[in-house]
Amino acid sequence: MKHWLRSPVVWTASGLAAGALLIGLNVSRGGGVIAGTPAIAAQASVALPDMPDRWQGKVDYAAFDARITRMMRDPEMVGLSVATVENGRLAFVRGYGFADREAQLAVTPQTVFRWASVSKGVAGTLAYKLAQEGKLSLSAPLSSFGTSLKLSGGAENRLAIPDLLAHRLGLSRNAYDGKLESGDPAPMLRNMLSTVPQQCMPGDCHSYQNVAYDAFSEIVGNATKMPYEMAAVQKLFTPLGMTSAGLGMTNLTGAANWARPYRGGRVQTLSDAYFRVPAAAGVSSNIVDLARWMQAQMGQAPEVISPGVRAEIHRPRVATYRGGRSGPDSLIISHGYGQGWRSHIYDGHWLVGHGGAVNGYRAAMWFDPATQNGIVMLWNSGSTRPFRLPYEFFDQVYDRPFSDWIDIDKDPRFVDPGLVAPLPVADPTILAD
Repeated sequence: MKHWLRSPVVWTASGLAAGALLIGLNVSRGGGVIAGTPAIAAQASVALPDMPDRWQGKVDYAAFDARITRMMRDPEMVGLSVATVENGRLAFVRGYGFADREAQLAVTPQTVFRWASVSKGVAGTLAYKLAQEGKLSLSAPLSSFGTSLKLSGGAENRLAIPDLLAHRLGLSRNAYDGKLESGDPAPMLRNMLSTVPQQCMPGDCHSYQNVAYDAFSEIVGNATKMPYEMAAVQKLFTPLGMTSAGLGMTNLTGAANWARPYRGGRVQTLSDAYFRVPAAAGVSSNIVDLARWMQAQMGQAPEVISPGVRAEIHRPRVATYRGGRSGPDSLIISHGYGQGWRSHIYDGHWLVGHGGAVNGYRAAMWFDPATQNGIVMLWNSGSTRPFRLPYEFFDQVYDRPFSDWIDIDKDPRFVDPGLVAPLPVADPTILAD
């Protein structure tokens, strides 16, 4: 099957131009935090841009904040954290609504949410970092790593890590997610994947996975002799100064302020299902650390994530054939998937990122590697409306005409402020842990 990705003509102007700008800055490590200017942690010593007098950048953040506040009147919305980066620097941080509505606990920049499938980019980054260190081979067959993964026709004997991380296993989409949610052990399910109907020939098409994708956590465990969770923290989160980031349910519920899951306006029972596939969906953190992760992917921590690693993991390997004719989708072409990272071209600009969804939580990250502008969002409900918010941010960055991508201007629920009570915002006196 011929993919648009295999023609260098399609994304040379965008992807290669962006890759050419993935140039690291001189930094040094000390105490587990990156130092340097304008490296990530250099901004840790200054006040967070979490109040109007601290917002900075090209975007009109007063107007942006007002639109988000109106969006929060969506009956499905409960709590939301947003952060933006302009020219590599943190420009805007804000919490909206409730982490725990019943307890009237407001969302602050320190509230911990689940990343859901945004976690997959951690797996991709860790894979290529470990390969760079000589600790695993990216060309060795998956079967050589002693995982529980079994595929139809023994395809695990010829597919390699890049196929796993690009979802090129040939399986039907989201194979055995339902069984995982019912409590079945992930290794047992991976061992049964050889009986799953095929969507295409293994190695040919993109078919999104969670259970199969988490075979990478077994690969890391066998290659490094440490649990995947520990490897991610030691190799990535600690060196980047991401002190709230971790894997597993206790990293979420052990936080002083953590977001409870909601669906249809009702609080949900927290499930461990996708925590049991950590490489696919196991990470949680506050919004500041998610923004720090995005800055590292922009190139601001090259001693932790090298330019070579970033170029390889962001580079699209397979077409995802996603798209639409309405909203911001009408301006998007060339949907692709790299190594735990999605990408597409929005009005001529190559954007990299990922979205995520598990019961009661949603997450999104999108950034422009060439200009080092981007946005991250975490929220604790099933609303899909915030997924379109990044394009209102990028429209301002790119000097595009305004578009109501989040669909609030024609609905009276979002226009009349008297329809709902004011939502809480972060109290700057309680931000410090």
